[in-house]
Amino acid sequence: MNIYDKNSMYDAECTELFEELLAESHSEYDIPNAAFDNYRVKRGLREPDGTGVMAGVTRIGNAHGYILNEGERIPQDGELYYRGYRMRDLVNNFAKEDRFGFAETCYLLFFGHLPTPEQLKRFCELISRYERLPARFDEDILMKAPAPSIMNKMATGVLALYAYDENPDETTLSNMLRQCMQLLARVPVIAAHSYAVNRNIFGGHSLHINNPKPELTTAQNFLRMLRSDKAYTDEEAKLLDLCLVIHAEHGGGNNSAFACRVLSSSGTDTYSAISAAIGSLKGPRHGGANIKAQEMFDCIKENVHDTRDDDEVAAFLSKILRGEAFDHSGLVYGMGHAIYTKTDPRAVMLKQYARGLANEKGFGEDFALLESIERLTPQVFRQQKGIDRAICANVDLYSGLIYRMLRIPVSMYTPLFAIARVAGWCSHRIEEYLTAKRIIRPAYKCITPAKEYIPLEKR
Repeated sequence: MNIYDKNSMYDAECTELFEELLAESHSEYDIPNAAFDNYRVKRGLREPDGTGVMAGVTRIGNAHGYILNEGERIPQDGELYYRGYRMRDLVNNFAKEDRFGFAETCYLLFFGHLPTPEQLKRFCELISRYERLPARFDEDILMKAPAPSIMNKMATGVLALYAYDENPDETTLSNMLRQCMQLLARVPVIAAHSYAVNRNIFGGHSLHINNPKPELTTAQNFLRMLRSDKAYTDEEAKLLDLCLVIHAEHGGGNNSAFACRVLSSSGTDTYSAISAAIGSLKGPRHGGANIKAQEMFDCIKENVHDTRDDDEVAAFLSKILRGEAFDHSGLVYGMGHAIYTKTDPRAVMLKQYARGLANEKGFGEDFALLESIERLTPQVFRQQKGIDRAICANVDLYSGLIYRMLRIPVSMYTPLFAIARVAGWCSHRIEEYLTAKRIIRPAYKCITPAKEYIPLEKR
């Protein structure tokens, strides 16, 4: 018997039964496209022009990628703001001052202003105090029920922290801030330890559980915990820190932040809200796209003989777009965004700081291929779809190469996204709970006609 439930031996029999039942009732899951139009349903909470339905007001973050002029979207260079500050200004100044910036970014998102040196020092000290997981948490929560998905272990780990909290349900501002600080500190540890368990159980490697050190930053501790030899360079840690800053927040309308706000609007606890956000981010249409982008990149490298030949690269991108190559979804991962049109500021920052390191570490050809994908995809899209619109590289196109240069395994790409985004989620959770004061409850039109009950013996 393997580690999975012993009932798995019945899965084949159950699948056969389910397929028979679904064949009889397939129409019950068939909703015609016309129904959405007839009832003026805004699928995906999107307006007909692709813009998001206005569902709330926030002071936390803003992603800007176009302007509306008499109903027409006019492409603009993308900007991302954290509490009114340009994300690129934060990143560039942290790099200019040669220091770690993620903790300062978290402080800004939580409290709305940049900290003084003393405030930042106290904030970092609090994070370091909360980093250690509760006693036997690794053994009881992470090791006893290992899962192939590290994102799922992170979600269940966050939920499990509820049981270790003496005051889990109180929703005063001070208590929610305490919980958010603890999650900010502990989610990176849960992610790194889940990876170690996953590698041991599913990969057959030795189990190395490395604990965080209080004097180190989140990026330093993560690399230290992730690697069995605990070794990393200052350059590696600072590059990862910049990635965390870039991923920390993206407005209240992105799927995971909105999921967090939906749960928070019900009055539920912090752990439930953040766990839901992690579950949302896992999806390949959201944060999980960074893994898909890396897999697509590897597929292109394997199938394109000369990656410097634009015609050959474009031909393979056309096959991907037609659903004939890679995962047959017809999607070029890492390209296009719901908000950004001309540029994604996160991709611009990652590209800026990855270029030199790529050449230095022998990834220059990979970097050049990414630039080719970025440059050629809009042309291919116009040829294949006949639609002339601005399409830019998004954050997922370049993040994978940076993680690969940092020797971070692919399975940890989306967990790293989640580690960074905890700061934004927690801020949105608090803001939703304190300001909206109304449960989020959109409407769904039921199109199933009324039916009369038929006794069992007459069916």
